[in-house]
Amino acid sequence: MSSQDPTADVLGRIDRERESYLATLIEYLEIPSISTDPAHAGDVRRCALWLEERMRAAGLEARVINTGHHPMVYGEWLGRPGAPTVLFYGHYDVQPADPLEEWRHPPFTPTLEGDQLVARGATDDKGQSLAHLLAVGAMLAERGELPVNVKFLVEGEEESGGGSIERFVREDRGQTLRADCVVVSDSSMFAPGQPSLLYGLKGLLYLELKIRGPARDLHSGTYGGAVANPLNALAHILASLRDPATGRVLVDGFYDDVRPLEDWERREFGALPFDEAAYAREIGVSALAGEHGYTTLERAWARPTLDVNGIWGGYRGPGAKTVLPASGGAKLSMRLVPDQDPQKIAAAVTAHLERAAPVAVSIEVEVLSATGPVLIEVEGPFVEAATEALADTWGAQPVRVREGGSIPIVATFAEVLQVPVLLMGFGLADDRLHSPNEKFDIPHFYNGIRTIARLLDRIAQPPEAG
Repeated sequence: MSSQDPTADVLGRIDRERESYLATLIEYLEIPSISTDPAHAGDVRRCALWLEERMRAAGLEARVINTGHHPMVYGEWLGRPGAPTVLFYGHYDVQPADPLEEWRHPPFTPTLEGDQLVARGATDDKGQSLAHLLAVGAMLAERGELPVNVKFLVEGEEESGGGSIERFVREDRGQTLRADCVVVSDSSMFAPGQPSLLYGLKGLLYLELKIRGPARDLHSGTYGGAVANPLNALAHILASLRDPATGRVLVDGFYDDVRPLEDWERREFGALPFDEAAYAREIGVSALAGEHGYTTLERAWARPTLDVNGIWGGYRGPGAKTVLPASGGAKLSMRLVPDQDPQKIAAAVTAHLERAAPVAVSIEVEVLSATGPVLIEVEGPFVEAATEALADTWGAQPVRVREGGSIPIVATFAEVLQVPVLLMGFGLADDRLHSPNEKFDIPHFYNGIRTIARLLDRIAQPPEAG
């Protein structure tokens, strides 16, 4: 980079507009756009219309795209024929706020606590994705034009399956969404002050297991010992899934297609300043656990998992009730890694559950969702532009990391559009996304805006000038 920052003019405007940007984010967060709750369908649509208006105010052509469920919002500025086109993705829907009693403030009344803004959706994903739009708006306001073309696609169903955007991207086949790269900010930095380029996301397979025994709840004294208890059977089935000594999943074929970590990945993961004791303290456990033979970061980022996410059945009220329950169930999730196929794993796990079930009970397995894993290229001019933009903004060279979570549409973008996907998160691991008291650090919000402005200028530079 030259001694004169090419984005200095826009950065100056961003500094001058900081208070208005924060007010805009607060207004955005006040809309309870909970996509999983039908009672909030009107709020979700209101949020889409709000975002459409903000895109137009920033200088984009914008429209709401109606779907069979919640709408998407599309915006574009295509005033640079021949220049690269950047597609920005985000989601405006949020998780439910339950349990409400654990929030320090009402979840949709954004509240400043020092340099942190506490509200549902603050970091996931309203604050992070709004940074994209604000950066583009700042450039257009300061210069009257952009150095590249931009498109925005912001969905309202990410927290409830993302079915509409999946269909839209596949049916569009790169027509409306034709671009040279995709930018996504829906993840965390490695640590405070340490920017990251995320290049790997796990896939997600989610199953529901239902188990049934007798036709009705039975008296545990009269029938105990003569009838199979579905919850005893459920406990046996779930225990059969993992080896407690090694942490390995015991489903036949589960690891057959797992792509091993590259040597450079293990070296780079091992060089990261990761404090396992602090990590354990922050999440409130006395010890860490997982598959033997791998570090904590390797297990979290690049090894497949199988976990019980919920379990139910029988009496759960106060005091005692001596029954053999008629039925029960559990929810299971598997985080998958390259090159695991969710459908193949679903078949293998279902077969295992059926074999493990005692003959005196019946089971039913339903696939609730299935998303494949994705690895993003870690080299090339767009990656170099992102690396420079992050380094210049944060004052530290970004590290390359993977993530244990899933962003379903990323794999679809990579497959359908066949262009680089830049995963540039501005949140932190302690932002409590999906939990009470979700927050976003305001300095990270502003630095996210600065990073995107720098990114657009650097993408516009020819490779020999970079």
